[in-house]
Amino acid sequence: MNRELLKYPFYLIMHPYNGYWDLKYEHSRKTNLKLSLVILGLMVVTKVLSSQYSGFLVNFYNPNEFNSLMEILYVIVPVLFWSVANWSLTTLMDGEGKFVEIFTSTCFALFPMVIINFPWIWLSNVISMQETTFYYYSSSFAILWSLYLLFVGNMTVHQFTPSKTIGTILLSLVAMGFMAFLCLLFFSLIQQIVSFISVIYQEIVMRN
Repeated sequence: MNRELLKYPFYLIMHPYNGYWDLKYEHSRKTNLKLSLVILGLMVVTKVLSSQYSGFLVNFYNPNEFNSLMEILYVIVPVLFWSVANWSLTTLMDGEGKFVEIFTSTCFALFPMVIINFPWIWLSNVISMQETTFYYYSSSFAILWSLYLLFVGNMTVHQFTPSKTIGTILLSLVAMGFMAFLCLLFFSLIQQIVSFISVIYQEIVMRN
């Protein structure tokens, strides 16, 4: 990746309408995917480091219960669920966005949470109780900025009106909840099957 491409995420978050338009129509899809994976990777690193190294005034994780794998899943799974849910719905609603474009636009929308939250990992170790307000304000601002980018990106990718975009986003959230329910149901069923097979195996072993 050249220097111009590495600067592009900064351009997009400052000029989202032009940035997402270029992302959809001007840039190579392969290049966009590479950049989006880099941003997703940075988001994962930020999440893991934040959970482990943030100052005790703002970090409520128990170090003895910390699981870096779960922290990674907390980032990747929602992005994938969102991309699948949004693509599934917009396909039925005449949306123009392809799955890769939805995934890419979603990853780019995470960039403000990377560039704002990452410095606070280290700053949170030197701030006082009164200064934690700035930490929470910054985190909230990063989330709102990312949500705005997600809205603009979704509207541009599918060429929807603002009202249709809002409706699609709400339906996508409902679909994500349904997907999460099905996944939990599936894993619960698998766990019961494994437990049943284990009990039968123990019975056979004990009788022999």
